[in-house]
Amino acid sequence: MKTTVLYRPVGTKELALIEASGFTRFPPRLPEQPIFYPVTNEAYAVQIARDWNTRHNADRKGYVTRFALPAAYLSRFDRKIVGAAEHEELWVPAEELDRFNAQIVGPIEVIHRFEEASVS
Repeated sequence: MKTTVLYRPVGTKELALIEASGFTRFPPRLPEQPIFYPVTNEAYAVQIARDWNTRHNADRKGYVTRFALPAAYLSRFDRKIVGAAEHEELWVPAEELDRFNAQIVGPIEVIHRFEEASVS
């Protein structure tokens, strides 16, 4: 089975929910979040976690997770460029997230951790 590696930048709260699942699934989306959007490359995930999550999350922390799914399964989802060419996301409808989670091969890994330095 051919797999595709994806990345998901997350904050501390989402990471805690992933950890509570045994690193096997992503938490359900909130009502105002109709799309789950993993990203297709590590550099973009790092950029979001380091440059956005550390500035916009209350605890000023951001994380990058890495996980794999069967390539054939992922082919059903749209890929969207949301900025420069490297800003590519996979758009998974929120109602598909349970099925998406069931397709994850192996554990969800935390591969980067970022914390914004406090300013005194």
